[in-house]
Amino acid sequence: MDYVWAFVVGGGICVIGQLLMDIWKLTPAHVMSSFVVAGAVLDAFDLYDNLIEFAGAGATVPITSFGHSLLHGAMEQADEHGIIGIAVGMFQLTSAGIASAILFGFLVAVFFKPKG
Repeated sequence: MDYVWAFVVGGGICVIGQLLMDIWKLTPAHVMSSFVVAGAVLDAFDLYDNLIEFAGAGATVPITSFGHSLLHGAMEQADEHGIIGIAVGMFQLTSAGIASAILFGFLVAVFFKPKG
């Protein structure tokens, strides 16, 4: 049953994104930014951890989880280190994803020819 809920929640997040692009004519960049902010807002109200507990990968795979990770790390480190902890915490939890995106983006640019 865990797989079903992960599929339903992850699919629901994707449906919301598609509706934002189709009905309100938002660009993919706007939708992505909105999802990151939504994940951070949900984490601020302690709702995203409950969603992760309920849906598992259905909540951790979409981009909303990146906003959750940014805020979660920042708040955790801010309690320990103050203002400096905000910057440290944001990148401590998300650094592997950011580094992977940069590395794979570079490799794709090196090995494939751009169109146009």
